[in-house]
Amino acid sequence: MKQLLCLSHTPWQARPNRTQQLLARLTDVQILFFEPPSPHRASNPKQGRKMRPHITVYTLPTPMLARWENPAIQRRNDTRAADFIQRILAHHHFVEPVLWCTSPQHSIFLDHMAYSGLIYDCYREWPEEYLDQESDLTCHADVVFAASPGLVQRLSPCNDSVVLLPNGVNDRMFTRSGLTVPIQLSQLSSPVLGRVGDINGRLELEPMLRAARTHPEWTFLLMGRVTSGVKVHLKAYPNIILTGPVNPVELPDYLFACDVVFDLFRTDLKGSDVIPSRIYEYLASGKPIVTMIEPDQVEPFPDVIYTAYDSSGFIRRCRKALEEESSLAAPRRQEYARQASWAGRARTVMEILEHTGLF
Repeated sequence: MKQLLCLSHTPWQARPNRTQQLLARLTDVQILFFEPPSPHRASNPKQGRKMRPHITVYTLPTPMLARWENPAIQRRNDTRAADFIQRILAHHHFVEPVLWCTSPQHSIFLDHMAYSGLIYDCYREWPEEYLDQESDLTCHADVVFAASPGLVQRLSPCNDSVVLLPNGVNDRMFTRSGLTVPIQLSQLSSPVLGRVGDINGRLELEPMLRAARTHPEWTFLLMGRVTSGVKVHLKAYPNIILTGPVNPVELPDYLFACDVVFDLFRTDLKGSDVIPSRIYEYLASGKPIVTMIEPDQVEPFPDVIYTAYDSSGFIRRCRKALEEESSLAAPRRQEYARQASWAGRARTVMEILEHTGLF
C-alpha cells in the first residue's frame, strides 16, 4: 500500500477544504494527516482519529512559549513537532512516505525526516515574509500543484514541474433531484441573494450594505460564521439574514432557496487570481452569480458570471442577474462545475504522481 504523510496548514474540517477533498479520493493510498496545533488553552482533540478508512488524523503538539519570538525556542518547537511525527510514523509502520505539504512553513520539516518524494500543494498566495521558505519548498518538490495561473507564474522559476490544479466542487450534490427550500428559509421575502462563507473584518461589506440600503425589498442571506464585531454592525439591516455555518449536506438546499448568489472582496486576498471553491459551488447550483473583482483582474467565467468593480456596479449587476432567464445560462454554469469536479481533480493528481514515479 502506498504511504503519504500530509502536513496541513488548516485543521480537519466538517466542511472539507481543498486538501481533504483531494486526499479523500486517493483511496489506494494510506494517509497520515497532521493538522496544526490546537489554539492556546483549547482542549486537544483525540489523536489518531480515523476520518476515512485510509486517512488518520493527528494534531501537532502545542508549541512551548508560543508567544515568544525567540529563534532558539522556535527551533526547539520544530524539533519537538518533528519528533512527534516520527513517533507516529513508526507506530503506523510508515517508511519514507511521500510528503504532501500545504504551506511554506512546512519547509522546516524537510531536514527532520526521510521521505521518498515531496509534493507542494500551493492553494493560496502567501505573504512576502514566507518568500524564502516557499522558494525552498518549491525547489525541493518533485511536483508542485498551483491553484491558479498567477501561482503557476510565481512558482515556475523555482521548479519545472508546476502544474495548474484549480479548486473544485462536488457537483453532483448541487445538481441532484429533490432539492427543496429549507423550512427555516421558506418565509424569506423574495428576491433572495445569498453568499456562502465566513464574514469578518477582512471582507469588504460596503457593496452588499449599499445594496441592502438601496433595495430594502431584497433579502441578503449570509451562510457562514460571523465575527461578533461585524454581527453587531449587520443588525442595523433587517433585510440581512445570518444563518451561521451551514452543514455541507444541506448547502445545496440553501442555494436552491436563493435567486442570486454573490461574492465580495477580501482585503487580504487582493491581487490573487485563485477562484474559491464557493464559486464552483455557485456554478453547480446553476444560479445567477455576481462577484466583485479588481479592474485589472481577468474575469472568471465571463459568459456566466456578472462582475462588478464598485458598489454601484454591484447593484447594477445584481439587478441584471435577477432579470436573467435562468434556463439559458444555468446549464452552462453546471457544465463548468462538472468539468471542475473534485473527482476529476483527484484523477489528475493520481495521473501526475504515477507519471512522475512518486506512486
